[in-house]
Amino acid sequence: MKRVQLAAAPEGPTSEHQLILSDKAGISRLSSWLTDAEMVYVEQAVARDAHRYFFIRPEGKMLVVHVLKAQSDPRFALEEARLAGNEMLRDLRLHKIEDFTLYNACENNRSLAYAEGMALGSYQFLKYYSHPEKKEKALRTIRFNTSAASAAEVLELHIVLEAVFLARDMVNEPHSHFNAHHLSEVVRDSAYRYGFSAEILDKDKIENLNMGGLLAVSRASSAPPKFCILEWKPADARNAKPLVLVGKGVVYDTGGLSLKPTEGMDYMKCDMAGAATVIGIFTAAARNRLPVHLVGLIPASDNLIGSNAILPGDVIRMHSGTTVEVLNTDAEGRLLLADALHYAKQYKPGLVLDLATLTGAAVRALGNQVICYMGTAGDDVKKDLEQSGWNTYERMVELPLWKEFGDDLKSNIADLRNVGSGNAGMITAGKFLEHFTDYPWLHLDIAGPAYLRTANGYRTKDGTGVGVRLLYDFLKNYATN
Repeated sequence: MKRVQLAAAPEGPTSEHQLILSDKAGISRLSSWLTDAEMVYVEQAVARDAHRYFFIRPEGKMLVVHVLKAQSDPRFALEEARLAGNEMLRDLRLHKIEDFTLYNACENNRSLAYAEGMALGSYQFLKYYSHPEKKEKALRTIRFNTSAASAAEVLELHIVLEAVFLARDMVNEPHSHFNAHHLSEVVRDSAYRYGFSAEILDKDKIENLNMGGLLAVSRASSAPPKFCILEWKPADARNAKPLVLVGKGVVYDTGGLSLKPTEGMDYMKCDMAGAATVIGIFTAAARNRLPVHLVGLIPASDNLIGSNAILPGDVIRMHSGTTVEVLNTDAEGRLLLADALHYAKQYKPGLVLDLATLTGAAVRALGNQVICYMGTAGDDVKKDLEQSGWNTYERMVELPLWKEFGDDLKSNIADLRNVGSGNAGMITAGKFLEHFTDYPWLHLDIAGPAYLRTANGYRTKDGTGVGVRLLYDFLKNYATN
């Protein structure tokens, strides 16, 4: 599948179509590209609150003017530009424009966000069509004039978008073609291509580490579990203690013997979206050489049914030594995440973030527009993460992690049980994970925005790659500050 390419435009005349981005304050600057008659037309159209105009140039080339709506609130200004770029994508397809050069005439330059929305909206997953070329509507190339963005800014954005596309591709892969082994191969291949290190632990090593949560989840599977360890440690890393990213890697979730209903199971290939996000972040961080020491931990398995499947009521012993009564086998993600969170202690991390499509409760409470999060990290970290949520419009809402929620996880026969009574399930899941941490930690439940049944602006149907842009922005600021 061809993906849109972002590139700096060469200096001098260009033979491609041109797209001029403006706002009302920058209308007068359009005279550099438009004739007097065209300027009059645009000024009159803007007065009528119209926003998109097309002019034919010699040899059939198109000059497109897009006037962005004014937005004084910076939290929404970039998002308005992304949505505008996604809207323009439909018009470009109608006119069969596959490549263009982007120029900026805005007083407040939002060209990168505009192109970002257009590129993200152009994503397609066509791998399993017999004739993908008949379905393909992909935009080919967006070139940036220096008025729109510098070459360094363009390259950085291009790399981040490719990381999002990689995450989307992994989430969209059907389980028939993507199990724990395939996920580990993506880790290994990405590490080789982009320069971070990777170690893949097989089942024997997982057993030697007594990772009872990961082993229990994988018991009914014909594909053995994997535990992937990623590391990006540049010489100029600015953090003395590593930042650890943990991603839930359940490549397919039937719910186990606590079987999901049919209408809830058909998209459970998305249950490794947390792992996909972590892999995407590592590719973007390494390619853009972020000066941050990162460690990634991905416990990978599927959660199937069979004669060896874990039973509701069974007790397992975790990597930490904690015993857990498993009352619901569909609450499996927290079991393998708990092993990874305890394993993270050996790195003496400055901060640990885990990402998981963990609970349906998060979706029922907050829908698909927000990531709910909770944890023990300081308020300064939470504030920075929420700011990155606004910067990328992958917004965050903090939920309480009060000690009383832990009372719901008391077991009569073991140290913990893996589910509460049913109320506030996303919080009791977080409370379960907290038991396995002793460092600054945040849990991000991405169950709502990770996979969409219908497209939402530039967030395409199915896998969205949520979290890649958010955490890249957070890590970039983390390194700076």
